[in-house]
Order: sequence, then C-alpha cells, then structure tokens
Amino acid sequence: MAMKRMLAVGAFGAAAALLLAGCAAGDSGGGNDGEISGEITVLTNRTDLVDTLLPEYGAEFEKKYPGTKVKFEGITNYDQDVTTRLAGGAAGDVLALPNGLTRSQITEFFEPLGATDELSEKYRFAGEYAYDGTTYAISVGGVASGMVVNQKVWADAGITEPPTTPEDFLAGLKAIKANSPDTIPYYTNYKDGWPVTFFDNERAIFADPDILESFPEDPALWEPGKYAYITDGLLYDIVHEGLSEEDPLTTNWEQSKPDIAQGKIASMLLGSWAVPQMKDAAEEVGANPDDIAFWPFPYQTDGTFHSKISGDRASAVSATSENKATAKAWLTWFIEESGFAEHEGAIPVPTDSALPQAIQDFADTGVELLELNPAVKNVGKESEIFKAAEIDGTIYRQELIDVARGAADGDWESVTADLNARWGAAQADIMG
Repeated sequence: MAMKRMLAVGAFGAAAALLLAGCAAGDSGGGNDGEISGEITVLTNRTDLVDTLLPEYGAEFEKKYPGTKVKFEGITNYDQDVTTRLAGGAAGDVLALPNGLTRSQITEFFEPLGATDELSEKYRFAGEYAYDGTTYAISVGGVASGMVVNQKVWADAGITEPPTTPEDFLAGLKAIKANSPDTIPYYTNYKDGWPVTFFDNERAIFADPDILESFPEDPALWEPGKYAYITDGLLYDIVHEGLSEEDPLTTNWEQSKPDIAQGKIASMLLGSWAVPQMKDAAEEVGANPDDIAFWPFPYQTDGTFHSKISGDRASAVSATSENKATAKAWLTWFIEESGFAEHEGAIPVPTDSALPQAIQDFADTGVELLELNPAVKNVGKESEIFKAAEIDGTIYRQELIDVARGAADGDWESVTADLNARWGAAQADIMG
C-alpha cells in the first residue's frame, strides 16, 4: 500500500539523541559499534518511489553523514516476501513492517528503538508497536481513516455533504447509479485484497479511545450494533445492492486512481494517504484534482463524525542488521528531517508538528480526530484470536463479497454466524 510524510527539522534533537544513543558520526566502517558509516539496505513497499524520491532522500542522508551509503529495494509482494525473509535473517537493515506479524515475531525480528514513555513525548504513534514499555517500530507518517470520493460525481447525484449513516450512504450510491449509470458507485479493489481491510480501520466511530483494549474481550464481534457488524455490514450491503464493480476478480488498484479522478468510480474506503495519489492521478489524466475529497465513514456518535488517526505502515531496524548504528540514524533522520510525511500529505510523527492542510481541512468540517490508546492488558490478544480462529482480514471480506454478489452460498446471517462462532471459540480459549 502507499504512505505519506512530513518533518520538523531540528526540533526533535532529544528524540534523535534517544534513538541514536551510543551513535556518533564517522567516515568509514559502520556496524554495531555505534559509528554512523557504511552501507545499509532499506526494504520498502513503495515500489513507485524506489527509483525516484527515495534515492533523493538517500543522497541527503549521505550528505549529512559522509561515509554512508543507502540502498533501496522495492518489493511488490511485500507482506509475504518480507515475512519469509525476516524468518531467514535476510531482511536488510531498515524495513517497513509486513502486515500480520505477531508480538513475538516483532520483538524477535526487530531492534528496540527506545523506551515508549520517552519516545511518546516526541513522537505520535510511538505506542502502536510497544511491548513491556519498549517501542520496536514506528510509523514515518500518520493517516486519518475515511472515504475517498469524487465529490463532483456525488454532487451531480444531489449529495454535497458526507452521509451520516450507512443507510444514507447506500442511498447516495443508488442516486449515483441512477444519475450516472457508467460510474461505479463504490469500488472494492477486491482482487488486490488489502483495500477491503479498510473496513476494519474505522474503530473510532464510537468515540471510544480504549476500543483496542476491549476488542479482544468481546465474544461476538458480529452482533447488531457492534463495530464489525456495522462496518462489514456496509460492505456486504454495497455489494448485495449491486453498487460495486460487476466483476471484482478483475479490479486494478493502480487503474482505480485515474478512474476515480475521472469520475468512473465515485467512492473507495481507504485513508487520507490516498488523497494525494488520487489528486496526482487527476493531474496526469487531465482531470480536476479538486474533485477528489476525503469524507468520514458514514456513522456518527452523539451527532459527530469520528476518524481514527494512526501511524501508517511502521518502519523498524532489523535485529540481524550488521550496521544498526547507521540503520537507526537513517530511521531517525527519515522521521524528523526527510520531509516525507509532508510530501505525502501525512500527519507528521513529531508531536509538535502541525497537521497537513488536507487533514486540518477534514477536521475543520466537524470530524473529531481520535488517536486510539494501544491495548496494554490485552496487548497481542486480538491478533492471537484472529489467528487461532483462522479469520484473515482480507480473505474473509473477499468471501463476504462473494456471498453478497451471489458467487458463493450463504447470506449475511450465515456469514456473521460463522464468524461469531469461530471468533467466539478462539476468544474463549485465549482470553479464558
């Protein structure tokens, strides 16, 4: 998937010192002796930037730290390939975390970055990959959750404000279908898989900052009124009502960018990180970037939209790196000085940095941005339950789509009954 970035040059010297404890600049060698020098390899899922923007950042880092060399390796099948490489001890020096790692894998595969309490004073999202008071990975930019829309298409169908309920959202999609039959009201990106997981990225809709702690304690997530029932239910209804692409097996993530820019697609649940990509696509195809807008998920608590802000895919230093000093220096520099978050329209990680204008504009419409507290008592339990229940966030939603479109047996009731049964059994076993 994609990301975002920004920086705050020179304002976070204490945090830099924390991450770079024991490191000093040098002009040769490099390794685990604290000297910032020598070569490192950075693994990235941003294959679109590996030959363009990232080498420019590498050159800036090498200029600041003479004697260093930064190489980049872009990996398309990132999660699967990098997880395999981590297990084999060949995952470079700095890397974006593949999705799906467990707590034990993270603490085994990556170097500690510092005490979470101290890092949290300087960085947003420092607790997202923290265990026993130590942070092992940190995002290089934050995002808000929500819906990327072509607001012109919505306006042409008579909707100029974000729908406040799932029912109103469905009504809006139907209005788009009636007004513009050639437009796909909602695009699932089914074939690429990962976009469907964004229906589990809206956990702030109840305005509960502690939902991550309570989530593993719930024995039945897919019951009426509960979070998973609401979000997955919207996905099911969109597809069941014929408001998504006709053939989800042929969706194309890259093509969806110019398509939404040109009004061939009206809506996709993603994150704020996608907005600049869609606007860039609009410019490339001669469409109007201003048609791209970011709306909250269609659900309000006490009359207010709530959007989760969180770190995007986090980065870490490999425990098998033979040049940890330079690797840590790179990660710190990238967070604080590269300007990557700003370039990508992301929330900068340093806590005293301003929000990017697009997200500030989003908040100014009345959306409350909420950073969820990481689970402490139940840390790691949720992923353990999902794994034990054999519920994969991508696969089960693809299966849900198949049922909704009539390509597989069942209905909403049978799907949720099966999910509740599997989750409930695993939850009882793990939570006791």
